Parts: sequence; structure tokens; C-alpha cells
Amino acid sequence: MTRTDLPLSNPRPLPLVQRLFAALGLLLLLAGCTTVTPPDAVLAVPAPPQKYAAIVVDAKTGKQLFEVNSTAQRYPASLTKMMTLYLLFEALETGRVTKETQIPVSDHAASQPPTKMRFRRGETIDVDSAIRAIVVKSANDVAVAVGEYLGGSEEQFAAMMTAKARQLGMVSTVFRNASGLPDDDQHSSARDMAVLGMALHSRFPQQFHYFSESDFMFRGRLVRGHNDMLGRVRGVNGIKTGYIRASGFNIVTSYDADGRQLIVVVMGADSARQRNDHVETLIQRSLSPAMADTKTRLMFAEQ
Repeated sequence: MTRTDLPLSNPRPLPLVQRLFAALGLLLLLAGCTTVTPPDAVLAVPAPPQKYAAIVVDAKTGKQLFEVNSTAQRYPASLTKMMTLYLLFEALETGRVTKETQIPVSDHAASQPPTKMRFRRGETIDVDSAIRAIVVKSANDVAVAVGEYLGGSEEQFAAMMTAKARQLGMVSTVFRNASGLPDDDQHSSARDMAVLGMALHSRFPQQFHYFSESDFMFRGRLVRGHNDMLGRVRGVNGIKTGYIRASGFNIVTSYDADGRQLIVVVMGADSARQRNDHVETLIQRSLSPAMADTKTRLMFAEQ
């Protein structure tokens, strides 16, 4: 490059120190701009918008970290059993039942559709096994048997469940049965399910270990569960999955590791795998400081 190639105006170069400070100032200016206007993050949603709902809550502070349609009315499916267990845990706490108490299985309970433990009329199940059957197997017959035992009838127990929901601040929830089987009048919301998940964790820490169990022995056979989030993500320690055709695939997940506690609710997914992938993404997003102020654009699944 010859001198004739140089710009006509060629001022005297700045001293080295001044050039360094100028470069540093430019970098700080650019960094400041990046902080003020963070890039969008695209979040793939595993459900059509009319079914999808999600929320992530910091279980220590109650701060909402993420939400979409969190107060919209949704079918809870087997997430309903979380309230059945809440009332059973209360009965244990007050001494109304012990873990050895035998719960009879009525004709009505035994007649519930799968998933169930397949009891015959007149058989009983102890409370400890009943809890495991509801958590791990999501057994409809056992949930109904528990409801009848505690409420006198499943209908009366459902009224107790709804009353307890109101006490806990679950403003959008109405229960009509103890299992979560289809009922057009039984509804909740992602927010309400998060409230229930946090209530179970804080009120019954001595019973919460049940939700981390993925199998249990009953009458000499191994009963396996289907909450695949257990063991998939370090720190996940429950809580409950659910599915009926009207609801799609639901889940409430508890995360507790490295000083962070989260409750993640996803409702309406098209498959269990997509639901679980989405929960894992929401956990990672909520734990990342870089995502705190990032705008999120949703990409819904094709209908």
C-alpha cells in the first residue's frame, strides 16, 4: 500500500493508553446494549395452544419464572391424585389413619378403568401401599377406595377436595372425583397445580419421599411407574404425571438441587416424551442466569 492509497486526512495517531481506553469504552457500550436488548429465545411448545399451559415457580420465594396460559381452565387428569394424597397425608398427620390401616376396596372402586391394581370385591390395601400405588402406578381403583374411606363416598370426598383447594388458594379448581378420570365438570389450571405441588412439598416434607419412587413391591411383584423425569434430570424428585384424551399429557415436576427449588407444570402435551423434553428445557431455562431477561417466543406444535 503506497502513500497515495492513504486517506487524504491522516491525523496524528492517539497515544497507546488513550487508544486502549477508547477501545474499552466501545466494548462496554456494546455490552450495555446487549444487556438492555437481549435476544429472543425460541421455545418449542409440545401442544396446540388451546391445550397447552405451563408455569415455573421458584418454590423458595414463590416467584413466577415462566408462564403461558397458567390460569386457563384445563383438565387435570391424574394430577387430581395429588389432592387425594394431600388429604390422605392430613389423615396420617392427625392420627385418623396409620400406615398400617387397611382400606377396603368397594365394588365401585374395583370397577374403575385402568390404570389400576385390579382388586377384587372385599379386598383391602394398607395406607402405605395405597400411597405408593397412587404415586407410582396412578391406580384409579386405589384412589377411589381412599376417597370413599376418608369421605364416606367419592362424591363427598370430591367436595372435601374442592374445599381444601380453596383453602390452599387454588381458585380455578373443581374436583368431581378422586382419580382424575374424565369428567366435564372437573377442571383446574397450571397455576393451581403449582400451588398444590408447593403445598405438598412444604406441608408434608416427611411424606414427600413417596413422590420420588419409581417402583415398589406389592404382594410379591414389582410394580413399575411411568414418571420418566425421575432419574432423567439431576435434582428432579417428583411429583405426578397425568393423561386423559381431553387433557393431553400433564405433569407437575419438583426440582431440588444446588440450593434451587422449582415447581414446573406442563399441561396438554401431545406425548409423554414431548412433555418431558419440554419440562427439561424449562428447568434449564429457569436455572440459567443468562435467560433471566430474555424474551421468549413460542413455537407451537403443528395441529
